[in-house]
Amino acid sequence: MFDDDAISQIIDDLILEGGLEVAGVDPETGEMLYLFTPKVKDLMPDLYNDHLNFVNDELMALWEKGFVSIDFFKDDPPISLNEKAYNPQEIDKLSKQEKWSIQELKRVVGTQEL
Repeated sequence: MFDDDAISQIIDDLILEGGLEVAGVDPETGEMLYLFTPKVKDLMPDLYNDHLNFVNDELMALWEKGFVSIDFFKDDPPISLNEKAYNPQEIDKLSKQEKWSIQELKRVVGTQEL
């Protein structure tokens, strides 16, 4: 598939083209963390679709575990965080990825619906 140099080049290109931004550093590994911007949809549609599918899968897992509410009866279903999403003991039961997803939802949603 891609070697490390090719991946680094893709990341650099996406940053320069505005499709990716630095989100911070993983405190456990020291690796850089990145966020996609809306521009990635035009720059790399396949990557955008793969990411969208991943996010949807992650939201469904959090919904099944009771961390979020999703109104499936609306055309653009609003998502809101449940009390469980603010309970440290419940959050500790999640995988590292799910914890990160909850953190991102809190950042994006705040107290509003997504």
